[in-house]
Amino acid sequence: MKKEKLTIEYPLENASESLLWRMVGKPLGLALWFADGVTVNGNEYTFNWDDHEQTAFLIEQKEGVYTRFQWEEDKDTDAFFQIEIVTQDLSGHIGLLITDYVKPTEKEDLILIWDSQIDNLKRKSGI
Repeated sequence: MKKEKLTIEYPLENASESLLWRMVGKPLGLALWFADGVTVNGNEYTFNWDDHEQTAFLIEQKEGVYTRFQWEEDKDTDAFFQIEIVTQDLSGHIGLLITDYVKPTEKEDLILIWDSQIDNLKRKSGI
């Protein structure tokens, strides 16, 4: 079953761009909220959760703006996941824009996972 693109925006009113970048663009930041642990070997990131481990490849990064990964299982496909810092021009409000790919039957589950991850980010960063 082909995966579909999913985009979710999370407003983070009390966040600063520099704090968010440390949390989404750096391995130590990702280890604070996205996974229990992160090991980096070049562009290969191994994320650990309890007794589960998953590998992703850093395929693109724009300093201070976004980080894009591709899970090892999605290699040779168009699927990726991206965490992007967005700022509204008029209001100056900051948020995260999540882009991910999901099988249609798993969409609701993936949204719940991202909701949980972003709640964890807020708690760990004090946002």
